Amino acid sequence: MREFGIQNDHIYLDKQSGKDFDRPAYKQLMKKLKPGDTLVIKSIDRLGRDYGEILDQWRIITKQRQAFIVVLDMPLLDTRQKDRDLTGTFIADLVLQILSYVAQTEREFIKQRQTEGILAAKERGVQFGRPPAERTELFRDVLGAWTDDGISAREAARRLGVSHSTFLSWAKANEYPG
Repeated sequence: MREFGIQNDHIYLDKQSGKDFDRPAYKQLMKKLKPGDTLVIKSIDRLGRDYGEILDQWRIITKQRQAFIVVLDMPLLDTRQKDRDLTGTFIADLVLQILSYVAQTEREFIKQRQTEGILAAKERGVQFGRPPAERTELFRDVLGAWTDDGISAREAARRLGVSHSTFLSWAKANEYPG
């Protein structure tokens, strides 16, 4: 981006998946995008990973917002080119559709491989998440104080050094309603 001449304060970066366009930095970018602006992206999959949504956003940016788009790794996808004939426009549209399809397909493959990897790990006995908190000797006394003496569940959790939800989960496991 910097090699293209983009200043740091004009670079928008989302640190979440491009699976959809509900991303904070993308929303901020779209609020500031004006007619005649140029949106520069490294590759089409950095814009998004959903075929239909990429095509919709491309249309919104180029037609509704009347801004230009430059895809750095695919020079054919540079909407600033005014001298394109119908064939050039057609080829650029095809390339956009193909690359959008590839981006979504790759996202689906990643999800599939992730699911397969999780299942394989579970079959090997791998435990996900952090280990459950261990109940201390103090639990029975605090549980009694909660049920008999009327201390709050939050106070019971504080005394045990666990979260409110953990205490309620433990209480429920001991057949005390939460």
